[in-house]
Amino acid sequence: MSRTETALGLEQRRGPLAWAVKLALYAIVVFVFAGPLVALLLSSFNRVGDASRFTILPDHPTLINYDAAVRKHALLMLLRNSLLVAGGGLLLQVTVTVFAAYALARKRFRGAAVVLVLILSTMMLPEEILAIPLSLVLGDLPVLHVDLIGSLWGMIIPVGAWAVSIVVMTEFMKEIPIELEEAARIDGAGELRVFGSVILPLCRPALGIIGILGFAMIWDQYMLPLLVAKNYHQYTLPLALRTLRTDDQVGIGVLLAAAALALLPSVAVFLAFQRQFMKGLTSGAVKG
Repeated sequence: MSRTETALGLEQRRGPLAWAVKLALYAIVVFVFAGPLVALLLSSFNRVGDASRFTILPDHPTLINYDAAVRKHALLMLLRNSLLVAGGGLLLQVTVTVFAAYALARKRFRGAAVVLVLILSTMMLPEEILAIPLSLVLGDLPVLHVDLIGSLWGMIIPVGAWAVSIVVMTEFMKEIPIELEEAARIDGAGELRVFGSVILPLCRPALGIIGILGFAMIWDQYMLPLLVAKNYHQYTLPLALRTLRTDDQVGIGVLLAAAALALLPSVAVFLAFQRQFMKGLTSGAVKG
């Protein structure tokens, strides 16, 4: 709160009026950012017949929307698919990111700048342009000649490398003093020991950033599951939400319940890693 007060120029203000102004400002901030989420959660426990009708306090709280979503639309199966894809994809993505960033930030080799430019260039390509080539590659994986269409692996492997995470981690690793690495090598540490015991522990703030951003990116994927999934049993939650939205037989209450369950994992991940996330942002600001 003190940082917010400093930014607003209220840290020097005292007295009942200043306290009332601060309280009003915090209430507005909470309402703007948390209001839609609270309305979504509470409305999912209500019998909502009109898509434009939200409620702060449900008239008659009920779990009928969640029951219908679970029983009729296999929401738990969809949630499991999304968690498997997000968990497996994030684990693969973080692994690829830390090794790629270590090579780009701590090693000197010809073409390092070219590699980094190529990685950055992938950020400029829309998903729609990559859709057809990606579907062809997933249909016949090079070298292995494996068809990943219709498999959750087809949704996990393509998100295993993400330019944003690699760039963030590379820039963070560049700021680690070279003297720490040299001291470890003098003590007899090998390459993996230096990486695992010296470099990686100092990158926890950056790991928090790429963990949150990576999870959100993978969790919100729509185009990739659309290309890979062959039937409803292979859908993820974002893809299923689109299907439920276009189905006239699905009530708005069921859609709200499904949207609430789709939103909660992202919120939970952010709350779990927000400390590391804020440390990473602060470290970047100080170093920049």
